[in-house]
Amino acid sequence: MTGRRFTGCLRKKRKKNRTKIPESMPTADQVRAELARERGRLRYGQILRSTLFTFVVAAAAAVLVAVLVMPVLRIYGSSMNPTLTEGEIVVSVKGADFEQGDLIAFYLGNKILVKRYIAGSGQWVDIDEEGNVYVDKKPLEEPYLTQKALGECDLDLPYQVPEGRIFVMGDHRSTSVDSRSKTVGCVADEQIVGKIVFRVWPLSEFGTVK
Repeated sequence: MTGRRFTGCLRKKRKKNRTKIPESMPTADQVRAELARERGRLRYGQILRSTLFTFVVAAAAAVLVAVLVMPVLRIYGSSMNPTLTEGEIVVSVKGADFEQGDLIAFYLGNKILVKRYIAGSGQWVDIDEEGNVYVDKKPLEEPYLTQKALGECDLDLPYQVPEGRIFVMGDHRSTSVDSRSKTVGCVADEQIVGKIVFRVWPLSEFGTVK
């Protein structure tokens, strides 16, 4: 009876120490499929990071271009009607050479104004009662105007443009406040943002600006 009891105890211990084998192991195809899925997830993460990095770099480059080379401006007010109207978006170019008739963007305090280049340093500007403009005694051809006016002018005419400055006027002569008024005066080189060259909005008016 003692031997039987001892044998029974051994059998019980063997049952307790027996390792449980899984009913089924993954096949080689399942392992390969899982590895392929994992590699796909890694590739997706790499592509996503690369795309985000490219987007950030492109956005930063666009901001630098917009600020340093080609500032983008939104038009406010009616002083440049009919050439430019409120809400339009234009692109200017820094460091451009200015010619008579060009559209110039410049700082006045904390605002940016857009006016038309009329005369440069040392030139004489005169305006008659009908709004005809003369530069160095020669009448200025202004096909961009729909009407002329003397407008707000408190200068002693004829007026000589100071050294290092330019004389500007808006196209809506009866309402524009520009170099004819001492409130604005002539524009110094350091005030200039750039020359307006292109209109990007609205799309119906997309193209160069004259």
